[in-house]
Amino acid sequence: MNNFVQEGEVLTVPAPYDVASGAACKVGLIVGIATFAATTGKPVNIKRRGVFKQVGKATGQAWVALTTKLYWDDAAKVFTSTASSNTLAGVAAADAASGDAIGSVLLTGQIA
Repeated sequence: MNNFVQEGEVLTVPAPYDVASGAACKVGLIVGIATFAATTGKPVNIKRRGVFKQVGKATGQAWVALTTKLYWDDAAKVFTSTASSNTLAGVAAADAASGDAIGSVLLTGQIA
């Protein structure tokens, strides 16, 4: 097989905006976590699947582990349980209180 390129779990993409190491971002239809910091337009590796803790979370909503579907709100740069106008990204990996500004997410790697 000489047409295989890569596994696809970690992709090198142009940073859609300034992104910190460990922060989420959306590139095209893909949501991932940056493995290092990058400025807008520069190459950054994003991981598409896995459990990530201490990611930005929308306040005002409680998350229930393995039950709450999570979406990426690219305008606010946080994960949210609100589906409308947002991109499905995964599920809550741990419970989070409504006042929490960070949470844990299981990214499932789907394409929007």
